[in-house]
Amino acid sequence: MKVLDQILSQSAYSHEIDVPLAKIDIADWLFSLPEAEYLRCCVPDHIASGITTSDDGRRMVVNVEMIGSGLVVQHYVAEEARPDYVRMNSISDVFTANGRTQVNVLWELIAEDTGNGRTRYTNRVTARPTDAFMDFLDQHGLRFEDAAAARQAAGGDHNRRETPFFAESIARRALARAQETAL
Repeated sequence: MKVLDQILSQSAYSHEIDVPLAKIDIADWLFSLPEAEYLRCCVPDHIASGITTSDDGRRMVVNVEMIGSGLVVQHYVAEEARPDYVRMNSISDVFTANGRTQVNVLWELIAEDTGNGRTRYTNRVTARPTDAFMDFLDQHGLRFEDAAAARQAAGGDHNRRETPFFAESIARRALARAQETAL
């Protein structure tokens, strides 16, 4: 099996917000998210966040967070960014007690109409090993299955805790923008 075909961890959590889909703009929210708001979305795991661009001009978000016992620096580059769907891809640096390695993380932010003026926000995160990650496991005598189980537990717990806060932050941004437009 090729490295890119393997899944290290995958989780998706949803939270409904009391805002119609037509008012939601996940891309606007993500690319204007103040660092302090990002930090509030998963205390104490979220450490820092910044918005920049890649060398080729694509929008980028850099997040620093603790996932389990690993300090993760994510370099998310936008692959698709619409009001109802954003797909970000990162070769993320992971700092562990055994040293530094990298994983490939796909972060999908999804908004869907649930009717009655409500929207379901889904936060989907898929981590795959990189060649560097597989070499790291070999160097430390670690089994992929054990690393995947640990990452699944830690990543799933982190995603479960941050999703409702992201959703409510998106809702606040949508309502604030609607209020600005009405003025």
